[in-house]
Amino acid sequence: MAEKSTIKSETTVKDFPMFTAEPAALGLIGLAVAALVLASADLGLTSSIKSLMIPWVLFFGATAQLIAGTMEFKRKNIFGATVFTTYAMTMYSIALTLFITIFADVEFDITYYAYGLIAILIFSIIATVASLMTNKIFFSILIFVDLAVVILIAHYLYNVSAVPAGIFLLLTSVFSFYGASAILLNTMANKTILPLGNSIWKP
Repeated sequence: MAEKSTIKSETTVKDFPMFTAEPAALGLIGLAVAALVLASADLGLTSSIKSLMIPWVLFFGATAQLIAGTMEFKRKNIFGATVFTTYAMTMYSIALTLFITIFADVEFDITYYAYGLIAILIFSIIATVASLMTNKIFFSILIFVDLAVVILIAHYLYNVSAVPAGIFLLLTSVFSFYGASAILLNTMANKTILPLGNSIWKP
C-alpha cells in the first residue's frame, strides 16, 4: 500500500508598518470652527436665523473630527479615537437637529435634545478624567466643553440663558485653535514651539 505524501504550503505575509500623519490638529480645527459658530449664536452675535450654521457644524465639527478619529484608531490612540468620533457624532446630531427644527414642517420636542446632551455630558466627563493623562490643553478644552454642555442642558430644560454656554464654547474654540497650532508647528519643526503642557495625572 503506497503512502500518500502531504505537501504543506505556508504563506508568510510581511507586516509593514503603517505611517499615519498626526490627525489631532485636523480634529481640533474642526472643533474650533464649529464651537466658534455655535458660540456666536449663544452670545447673540448673529441673528436668530440659524440655517447657515449647518454647513460649518456638519463639515468642520462633524466630518473633520470623524476623519481625525478614524485615523486615531489606525494609530491605536484610544483617547483621540474615542473623543473625536464621539464628538463627531454629536455634531452630526446637532446639524440634523438644526435641519429638522428649521426646515422640517413637523412637531418636535426639544427635551429629547436636552437628554441627548445629558448623555454626551456623561461621556465628556469620562473623557475629561482621561484627558488628565494627556496634556493641559486637552484637559482645558474638555472642561470648557463640559461647562458649555451643562449650561445648554439647563437652557433647553429650564430656559436658563445660553450666554454663559456661548462664553465656554468661545473658550473651547480659542484653546482648540491653540492646540491645533501647537501640534502642527511642533510636529513640522520636530521640536516644541508652542507647549501643550505636561499631563496632570500619571497613574
